[in-house]
Amino acid sequence: MTLTFLGTGTSCGVPTIGCQCEVCTSQDSHDKRLRCSALLETETTRLLIDCGPDFRQQIMEQPFRKIDGVLITHAHYDHMGGMDDLRPYCQFGEINVYADPLAKQGLLEMLPYCFAKNRYPGVPAIHLNEIHAHETFQIGDIVITPIEVMHGKLPILGFRFEHHPTQHPAVFPQSIAPLVYITDMKTISESEMAYLDHVDTLVVNALRQEKPHHSHQLLQDAVNFAQRVGARQTWLIHPSHEIGKHSEVNAMLPCNIQLAHDGQVVQLATTATS
Repeated sequence: MTLTFLGTGTSCGVPTIGCQCEVCTSQDSHDKRLRCSALLETETTRLLIDCGPDFRQQIMEQPFRKIDGVLITHAHYDHMGGMDDLRPYCQFGEINVYADPLAKQGLLEMLPYCFAKNRYPGVPAIHLNEIHAHETFQIGDIVITPIEVMHGKLPILGFRFEHHPTQHPAVFPQSIAPLVYITDMKTISESEMAYLDHVDTLVVNALRQEKPHHSHQLLQDAVNFAQRVGARQTWLIHPSHEIGKHSEVNAMLPCNIQLAHDGQVVQLATTATS
């Protein structure tokens, strides 16, 4: 499996409009961050994780081929504001979008014209699939288990991914997950930690270094969480300009816990049984 970070930034993106800080004025391309989104791909399956307002710009750099599923972590604009830009992909057929009840309702309210009884020509053909934490499902050869985390007081979804080209369901938690993807987390309940066993690569959010936020982890929170999970490699996403320069932050972090950057491609381990 291959993970491509289409965007790694927070809700305002980096640079932030009107800001002249050293990060926002940096000439290092690693300090320029679009809103969070990622592509997870095997030879036969292609999944989009979140579809924010920068989706059109992000996807123009990628080969144009079918998207087999769109996974929505939660119903905030920076994670689903680009849904209308999926319309070119409708030439491959209806687009399957997977969301929990809260995100599903948010999509219905944001894109009512896509779900009207009499839709006008040209609107995206979207099929909404309701999913729930801990209820494993499969798209192509990728097995997905939603995980519940808390974005402040809002329950949202993270995802555990396993590659099973010939078998389903996965024998959880005895199998090794190539990837767990979590964004916008502030806290996670103890009962969810079992879903983070046997993880090779972890993606998780880190907003900034100081000044606590009501609904996001800080950098040290993310490092502590990553060390608790014990994944071989952790990539940090969703930082604001307040986190500091990409190169300077990574230099102070452990080599197996690093800031991801836009356009980065990560080769994931193959699922295997323990």
